Amino acid sequence: MKVNELVKELSLTVFCGEKGLEEEITGGYTSDLLSDVMGHVDEGMIWITMQTHQNILAVATLKDISAVLIVNGASPDEETLQKGREEDVPVLGTSLSAFEVTGKIYQLLLNE
Repeated sequence: MKVNELVKELSLTVFCGEKGLEEEITGGYTSDLLSDVMGHVDEGMIWITMQTHQNILAVATLKDISAVLIVNGASPDEETLQKGREEDVPVLGTSLSAFEVTGKIYQLLLNE
């Protein structure tokens, strides 16, 4: 499944990184601890988090993540948006909780 298909399927907000919406999602990881994500996320995964600061982009680019999905209706700050634009990493948003959206994404990827 491509990032843009997930955006459409779950009515996600695209905060930035529109150039990366054609990337394939190979799986997902849900965590708010940056070191945990760095140790467990693989290339092409979508990262689900409540973090909104610019360090999420550093991890996303380091690990070549397909997209970052911010939960609970939170929005990234301007520094994060600018970094996302520079790196072409899709930063997405949803009002759903991490638990809810992780389950929905898991089902969508499983049924693909």
